[in-house]
Formats: sequence, C-alpha cells, structure tokens
Amino acid sequence: MSDATGRGQGHQTSARVIEQSTREEGIVRAGETPITHERPEDWGWHGEAGKTGRIAGYVMIFFLLTLLVGNHEGRVEDLYILGAVLTIAVSLIWDSRRRKNAWRAR
Repeated sequence: MSDATGRGQGHQTSARVIEQSTREEGIVRAGETPITHERPEDWGWHGEAGKTGRIAGYVMIFFLLTLLVGNHEGRVEDLYILGAVLTIAVSLIWDSRRRKNAWRAR
C-alpha cells in the first residue's frame, strides 16, 4: 500500500491517498471527492447482449450441430453436444418469450 509521502503519486502535492473500506486505496485530486459507488449503467452496461447475443446463440447452435457429423465412433460426446445445444436453445426460447411478454403485467 502507498503511504502519504507521495509514493505512487509522482510527488504531486495536489493529490492525496485515501483508504476506502469497500475498494482499493485511491488517489484523489485536490477539490474532488472519492467515488463511493459506480453503477454499471454509468459505464454503458445494461445487462443484455441484445440482438448480437441472440445471433451468436443461433450461430453456436449451428456449429455445435455440425460437430455431430464426423468420423468418430463413440457417441458419448454427442450427448454432451446435444445437451449444450438444448441448453442454448432453451435459453433463446426463454429470452424470446420474455421479450415478447415484457410489456404485460405478471
């Protein structure tokens, strides 16, 4: 950890090191207040991948299904591939139903 002598600050006298209980120590400029909490929305993250994520899900289903075709003799790996395909498909169906009924009251 830094100390108050200026180590890590480039010996700037206008900045100060503060200890934060829920975060790492920080350097605060003179006249500024430390940030107590940053919401993900402030950085542009709203919790959904959107249309790109849904398209990526369909592409992954296609690529996983192409793995079923090949010269392998064992069929155990096919069960894992089909399980992954089923999981992705169920999540895509759930997402489409959720978006379709989002305006309705529960």
